[in-house]
Amino acid sequence: MSPNADSARTPPLDGLLVADFSRVLAGPLASMYLADLGATVVKVERSETGDDTRRWGPPYVGATSTYFASVNRNKQSLDLDLTDPGDAELARRLAARADVVIENFRVGALTRFGLDPAAVRAANPRAVYCSISGFGSGAGADLPGYDFVVQALGGLMSITGQPGAEPTKVGVAVVDVLTGLHATIAIQAALRERDRSGLGQHVEVNLLSSLLSSLVNQGSAYVNGGGVPGPMGNRHPSIAPYETLATKDGSLAVAIGNDRQFATMAAVLGRPGLAEDPAFATNHDRVLNRAELIPALEALLRDRTTAEWTAEFRARGLPCGKVNDLAEAIGFATELGLDPVVTLPDGESGIATLASPLRLHDTPVRYHRAPPALGADSAELRAWLADAEAPRLPDRR
Repeated sequence: MSPNADSARTPPLDGLLVADFSRVLAGPLASMYLADLGATVVKVERSETGDDTRRWGPPYVGATSTYFASVNRNKQSLDLDLTDPGDAELARRLAARADVVIENFRVGALTRFGLDPAAVRAANPRAVYCSISGFGSGAGADLPGYDFVVQALGGLMSITGQPGAEPTKVGVAVVDVLTGLHATIAIQAALRERDRSGLGQHVEVNLLSSLLSSLVNQGSAYVNGGGVPGPMGNRHPSIAPYETLATKDGSLAVAIGNDRQFATMAAVLGRPGLAEDPAFATNHDRVLNRAELIPALEALLRDRTTAEWTAEFRARGLPCGKVNDLAEAIGFATELGLDPVVTLPDGESGIATLASPLRLHDTPVRYHRAPPALGADSAELRAWLADAEAPRLPDRR
């Protein structure tokens, strides 16, 4: 089913109202995924300036920065000045009606506006209140949390890049992305628990904890073995060969995950004896003898091009591929029928968005609104919030 296909079944999160007080990336990503799944998301932004990422450009698509566009589809925009008593009251009314409140203000900053977790949940016991911070609400509460800094402090940069070179960040704000995903999971778990208890709860996620938990095998190796890992370029610390290997005209990424695959690779290369060599017979041996293994493989791979080896390896079921640039990566996904780009309605034209990776066959993700202009929905939302007897906010799909 196409990700844009209509469905007779109700979207999974239809009927949920999300008050999104967050900005930049982690919080907006979480609220966008909730909106994709059917929730109504009201993005609350500062009057006149809005979300910081509205000005993070170039590049732009029309008047919208592509950064802002990447995480703000399917939302409504309400601009408020929380220092104005009237606007602060509207914000409190929104939180009192919401099923979910998301914020990433400095810890404690919303207390003076009556929008802190305790105040919101006192007025709205069913609210799931999600706080996103850089370093938690304890001793790190006052530390500003930016993805790049957390990549440095959290150890990710120390294991990224080439040995002996400058520590390197990942090419996107991956810690923000991970934190946004963790927030989405925690919010939905709290909503599921609310189905049983009738009560919401305060959910906290922070960038540093999200990063540390995402170090998986590297983190486990340290906490169990004590060895501090360092950068290994494209090599895997526990699997070989699992890296880029030189070919006649470039390089080939290979991921040989078991001994059977290595025996197949050796046969394709015309050297089946490599898999029987005691130095390379098991993955354990290959990791220990990587310095001898890789030159032996590359001596054989240099006889043919990356494209030729890719065809040979894939025909035998070996995981491999060339190192694509972004255009090639999107083109490859398109060839596979994964529909990686979706066009959102935006006046007489459209705005492109990278598709959600979520594929729900009977209640598919919906793409119904372009990222909103600042305050685009303020008039209607202010009127709705001013009316104490107003029914549920209409769904403007």
